[in-house]
Amino acid sequence: MSSQLISTRQRLIQAALELFTAQGVSATTTRQIAEKAEVNEVTLFRNFGNKHGLLLAVLEESAAFKNLGESLVRRATPPGNVYQALKDYASESLHALERVPEFVRSVVGEADQFPAENRRALGRGVTEANRYVAQYLATIIQQGHLNTYLPAEKLASLLNGMILGYAVIEFTSEFHELWEDRDDFLENLVELFLHGAMSTPGESASNSLQGSAIATEIADLPANLVHEILQQARKSGGRDYALAYVLFSAGLSATEIINLERSHQIYDTQGHFLQITIPGFVRQVPVNQWILGKRYGSYTNNPLIKWVKSRKDNQTAMFLNETGKPISESELETRWQTWSQGLLTPQGQPPVIAQAQQTWRVEMLMRGISLENLSILTGCDRTQLQPYARRAKEKAALEQATRLDHKPG
Repeated sequence: MSSQLISTRQRLIQAALELFTAQGVSATTTRQIAEKAEVNEVTLFRNFGNKHGLLLAVLEESAAFKNLGESLVRRATPPGNVYQALKDYASESLHALERVPEFVRSVVGEADQFPAENRRALGRGVTEANRYVAQYLATIIQQGHLNTYLPAEKLASLLNGMILGYAVIEFTSEFHELWEDRDDFLENLVELFLHGAMSTPGESASNSLQGSAIATEIADLPANLVHEILQQARKSGGRDYALAYVLFSAGLSATEIINLERSHQIYDTQGHFLQITIPGFVRQVPVNQWILGKRYGSYTNNPLIKWVKSRKDNQTAMFLNETGKPISESELETRWQTWSQGLLTPQGQPPVIAQAQQTWRVEMLMRGISLENLSILTGCDRTQLQPYARRAKEKAALEQATRLDHKPG
């Protein structure tokens, strides 16, 4: 297709969007669109077949809508904060629809007047709009940042359907009292979406361990089990001991650990830190010396520092496998299974690696860290950390009740 034809097509799409927005789909004629685009009406028919074919192109190709999905897909690598990405997408989608409210009202209110074949085409257009969101969700699911029992395409349809539904309500009934304001809707939408249709990997582990328990319930590990896993890792060698130590002392995910490099370690007599580096997003996390009441070395001499100092190779990766290559996530999972072999959680299940991160987060809250500061350390939204706060309060209540039981009446 020549540049002139592409230019003509885009002029027709833009002219149609402006007229559909100003006077509705039904009231707009193909002649008006062609005149506004400064082309012959025959050119419109040759490119789009009819007015409703042009409407479909507006939905699929207009920059007002297409750029939203493409922007979301770009945020999938690296994944960053999934909560914030989805909230930004929903907010930007509403702003895009808000710029053409009459167009939204017309498409929704006049759809029953469209020919059957064009209503089917309109349905395909909505499906196409879901494609970018589905691509984003499929990517982060594949990367292990979200678990779900629904296909990415279904999840995308749910999300876009809820966004469009809110837009229709807002554009047609300014006096509704369903939400305090738009931000209230957005926060509740994403929280429901992530904790209802989907879950984080840690939440999934909790759910699988506790059967019908809700997906946001946390299954942290008791101190005796944690120390037993660390001891078993120590017997497997310095690398395994360092791996297990980082899991429980820094609260990193398996994905974050395998991406660590030797240069990401910072330590002196005042503290020991790891830098988590993702393009466009960098954070530091402390490496705790105390794990559930037991001390493991010092800021300048602990299992991780000993492992790195013992290395004689030139590899930049912090953790290597037996062949001297950077360790993979599946290899780390295999090491975990070795350390935890024969052990059971209080729920009677083998401990899973995601529970190490859960344990660290709950312990940090038990020590008194605020949700805001934990959000900074983990890169998670405060809403995502609420289940950990509930679990920490539950443990604090149990500990207080136990202390009271030891006091004389």
